[in-house]
Amino acid sequence: MVYTGRFAPSPTGPLHFGSLLAALASFLDARAHQGRWLIRIEDLDPPREIVGASDSILRTLEQFGFEWDGPVWYQSQRHPVYHEILEQLLHQNNAYRCSCSRQEIIKRTGSSVYDGYCRTHSADRNKACAIRCHCSNHYAFQDRILGLQDFSSRQDDFVIFRRDGYFAYQLAVTIDDAEQQISHVVRGSDLLDSTPKQLQLQHLLNYPQPEYAHIPVATNSQGQKLSKQTFADALNDQQPVPQLIQALNFLNQQPPAELTEATTSECLNWAVQHWNITAIPAQLGITLEGH
Repeated sequence: MVYTGRFAPSPTGPLHFGSLLAALASFLDARAHQGRWLIRIEDLDPPREIVGASDSILRTLEQFGFEWDGPVWYQSQRHPVYHEILEQLLHQNNAYRCSCSRQEIIKRTGSSVYDGYCRTHSADRNKACAIRCHCSNHYAFQDRILGLQDFSSRQDDFVIFRRDGYFAYQLAVTIDDAEQQISHVVRGSDLLDSTPKQLQLQHLLNYPQPEYAHIPVATNSQGQKLSKQTFADALNDQQPVPQLIQALNFLNQQPPAELTEATTSECLNWAVQHWNITAIPAQLGITLEGH
C-alpha cells in the first residue's frame, strides 16, 4: 500500500499555530514514509467561511515550505458525489430523516444526546429535516499515539446532512478519504470523537479503514484549544523557521539549536529525517506558553 496522508483545513480564517501542528505532523509522517501528502479544502459551511481564506491558506503553506502532491480538492465542488452516497445510505436503511430540533431532544432526554426518536417515528415533513446515520455503538480502534480508543458506549445516531441544507463533515470527509485513498490520518485530538463516526460510515460503505494518529492540540491558559473562535494569532508568513521549530518542540521532536539558522527547506528536511511519532506526548492537549 502506498502511504497517502492529507491536511484538510477549513477556510474560516488564516492558519494559526494549531493548524501548523496538524499540517506539520501529517506532512512529516507522510514524507518519512516516502508517501504522498494531499491538501483538501473543507469548504462545506459557507456561512462560516471567509472570502479569500482558501488562497491565503495555500500561500501560507507554501511560505512554510510545504509541498503537496496532486491538485487541491475542494469539497464545495463535490456535492453531487455526496448526494449520491447520501441517497444510497437512505435506500439501504442505513440512514433516516430526522426533524428533531436540539430543544426537542433536550426536552425529551434532559441532554443533547440524541435518543433515536425518528428511527421509530416518521420525521415531520413540514419541518426542515436532517439526515442521521445509524450507529452500531461498537467501535474501537488503535491510535498510533494515544493507544486503544474504545467508543462502544458513547455513540448516538449522528448527522450526515444538516437541517440547514449543508452536507455534514462526517459524510464528506469519509467519502473523500476513501476516494483519495488516504491510508493514514494524522490530525488533532479535537477530532478524536469523529473517528468512530467515520469508522461507522466506512463499514456501511465498504470503504477501507485508514490508520489514525491524533496529536495533542495546543491550548491557551484557560484550557481552550487555539482556534479562530479563541482568537488565535495568524501564522507569520515572513518568519516560518522559528514557528516550525516551536511546532517541532511542541511535538517533542527535539530540534537542535543550529536549526534556528537553517532555511525553511533545511528545517523540514531535518524534521523528515528525524521524525519520531512515538515521541509525541499521548495527551489530548498541551498548554502553549504565552497563550
